[in-house]
Amino acid sequence: MAFRLIPLRRSRCTAGALARGLIATVLAASVGWGGMLHAANQSVQGAKKTEEAGFDGDAPTAILIEASSGSVLFEKNADELRAPSSMMKLMTAEVVFNAIKKGDVKLTDDYRISENAWRKGGAPSGGSTMFAAINSKVSVDDLLHGAIIQSGNDACIALAEGIAGNEKIFAADFMTKRARELGMTRSTFGNSNGLPDPGNKMTVRELGILARHIILDFPEFYKLFGEKEFTWNKIRQPNRNPLLNSMEGADGLKTGYTKEGGYGMVGSAVQNGTRLIVVVNGLEDPEDRATEAKKMLEWGFRNFETRTLIAADQPVGYAKVFGGESRSVKLVAKTPVKVMVHKNGSDKLIARIVYSGPVRAPVQEGQQVGVVKVWRSGNIAVETPVYAAEAIGTGSTMRRAIDGASELVIGMFRAGAEKL
Repeated sequence: MAFRLIPLRRSRCTAGALARGLIATVLAASVGWGGMLHAANQSVQGAKKTEEAGFDGDAPTAILIEASSGSVLFEKNADELRAPSSMMKLMTAEVVFNAIKKGDVKLTDDYRISENAWRKGGAPSGGSTMFAAINSKVSVDDLLHGAIIQSGNDACIALAEGIAGNEKIFAADFMTKRARELGMTRSTFGNSNGLPDPGNKMTVRELGILARHIILDFPEFYKLFGEKEFTWNKIRQPNRNPLLNSMEGADGLKTGYTKEGGYGMVGSAVQNGTRLIVVVNGLEDPEDRATEAKKMLEWGFRNFETRTLIAADQPVGYAKVFGGESRSVKLVAKTPVKVMVHKNGSDKLIARIVYSGPVRAPVQEGQQVGVVKVWRSGNIAVETPVYAAEAIGTGSTMRRAIDGASELVIGMFRAGAEKL
């Protein structure tokens, strides 16, 4: 495995400090102020060199993620917005899971199957449905089974109407709001089920973020995605996920198809203690999506292994402090920084601590300062928050004046450089 050294900029993180922080992992970090690093990061992340990833994929958009660390093993047009089709039901399910967790909704609550839900998503619609009877009352538990296992559009509409009173309100005020809370900044929703609507747009990256969140934060509900069949209204339907019966360790999540979006799926499997998540979209055939997803998962399990780059609470580096008793603050990651790397050791890793700074004093111990980003062979692999390992109090009036003058000079140089 090869590591690339990144020059240090605008930081108290000297060579000695770097050695103390990262020498154990033989990994270099660049610490700098937000603007410069942000621009550098964009240029690196934008170079989606899929040919270097060692995988030849046919899906127009795809991503493969290691669930524990969030490490991205492969991506192709991962930030391209497309119709997510029924994969969007993951967002509806998450909103319900979160409402149950907060105590706003109970599994035993009954929601009525309105005429709207029945006509748009039920038996008359001709689409995927749980065949709930019009005006019947169905528990939230059964509606979740219908939405997840049977991909019931009627179940999703009933959940949306039961929680928000109106599907459009649910999409705008519940799904979108919750997506933003989860860091999904680009996803938009026009309804609860993924049926054709100009407002339904997601990227495979954000579908992967959503799937990972469901798996890690709602393990008790994630089990639903692995159930192979569900019977409602005396109609038994199998789970539509083809991986459940064709791949070792597969246990979720969701398929989707619309004419606009093509065939896609979000899948996950566990082998030898490692869980991978795959998302593909835009394929022209249902068999192609199953083959592509399985091929990508198998490639990931066969070629990668997990390495710990930085242990939990190990010093990662230092951030510059403005107006403090100390001119820098030591940073740590509360959880281990892990990344999936090729077993053959051919990866080139780059790590950078990215923060907006200098950080203004006082600084509280445990305060999040930024993130450590790790790139593998030119593509971002993992991001982990970093926190202040110690409290830094406000410095003297003289200290603040000196720091202010220093920042003024730096700002003048920066403004001059921008004009060049």
